[in-house]
Amino acid sequence: MVTLNRIYTRTGDDGDTRLATGETTPKSSARVEAYGDVDETNACIGLVRLYTSQDVVLDAILARIQNELFDLGADLATPEREDASFPALRITAGQVKRLETDIDHLNGPLSDLTSFVLPAGTPASTHLHLARTVCRRAERRAVALSRVEGETVSRDAMRYLNRLSDFLFVAARHAQGEAGDVLWRPGASR
Repeated sequence: MVTLNRIYTRTGDDGDTRLATGETTPKSSARVEAYGDVDETNACIGLVRLYTSQDVVLDAILARIQNELFDLGADLATPEREDASFPALRITAGQVKRLETDIDHLNGPLSDLTSFVLPAGTPASTHLHLARTVCRRAERRAVALSRVEGETVSRDAMRYLNRLSDFLFVAARHAQGEAGDVLWRPGASR
């Protein structure tokens, strides 16, 4: 259980923060960068939800994903330890599978693509594209973290980020609805 009874602690004033394990790390570390981008992805999805209240199915999926992004942030904020006395919250294969199911559900009725999709259209669609690009950045940061000597990122956390960006792409197309995709027209302005 998380208890936040004081918002400012002054402990980060010198540029350091604490991971879930209690150890201190610079706010500029690869780990903090990774979970910071996950947090930004979550905020983008919150913005999307301003426009999805009429789409009950999509809004419910996005609400679940927002909660799962806190799970993912906790996962990334907790370096793997051999110490079993500190149980870490980790993303699971079931959460990845559920995203795949959501992708298939939303993608089924969509038309085949004939070009790349521009991040434009309805407010929900455009904001979903923004969330997708921020999620891709979070994925790149997680990959960078996983390649730092002595650091690890769980396979399911990496898979979740990859599937989430795929989901956000399909959700953006879904949110575009009857207006249809806004497609890239190569060389159209030459």
